[in-house]
Amino acid sequence: MATRLTDVVIDANDPAALARFWSAALDWPVTFEHPRQVTVSPPADDPRQHGQVPLDFVLVTDPKVGKNRLHLDLPTTDQAATVARLEALGARRVDIGQGPEVTWVVMADPEGNELCVVRQSGSVGSDPASAFGDLAPVAAIVLDTPDPDGVAPFWSATTGWPILGRDEHHVWLRDPAARGPYLDLRRNDDPKVVKVRVHLDVSPYPDGSQQEELDRLLATGATPVDIGQVDVPWHVLADPTGTELCLLTPR
Repeated sequence: MATRLTDVVIDANDPAALARFWSAALDWPVTFEHPRQVTVSPPADDPRQHGQVPLDFVLVTDPKVGKNRLHLDLPTTDQAATVARLEALGARRVDIGQGPEVTWVVMADPEGNELCVVRQSGSVGSDPASAFGDLAPVAAIVLDTPDPDGVAPFWSATTGWPILGRDEHHVWLRDPAARGPYLDLRRNDDPKVVKVRVHLDVSPYPDGSQQEELDRLLATGATPVDIGQVDVPWHVLADPTGTELCLLTPR
């Protein structure tokens, strides 16, 4: 029994426009388009991006409130040029209290979703925050949590990714057989006050059972969550610290 990380879902007031920004930012094609949902995906014919995770933009009407608990780290060997390119596409620099001493640049996409442009060292070290090797175009999915160590076993069981390392502030997971991003569980004690605007979808493999995986995730520490969904084919859950995710049908 297993589930895998299927996509990153981003709530959007204008899914088509936000998808166009991210399509250009990552150089990924739009692979599905509907008035309520647009998907951009890594090129299927590029083995260097095997394991990268598609982005789904889903229509919502509520505005963004506060800093997101989940963001993407984009690596670069030319930080100034990457920042300028993203600004030309509609992103802007933002101050979330990171201070002047950090080596990354915090930005927001056209709807205010935070992202970080991180210097790419060219060598793989123990900490994905500073050494992404040649992973691209998304090097890390960063999830704020008050208890990285406590929640790491849940996310390892949910994604199927092993825990590769930890320090005082982070625990990081990744599929070492692919070229996808790290899942960086980062300590943050800010209280969660609203439904997350960016969340992860997981699914059973094609020969798996959604009900069996639901039972397994509940036993691992997930809890069912009602965010107003009605008669949908997925299950909305929360991890042990309350961060929402969705369990899809097998695929």
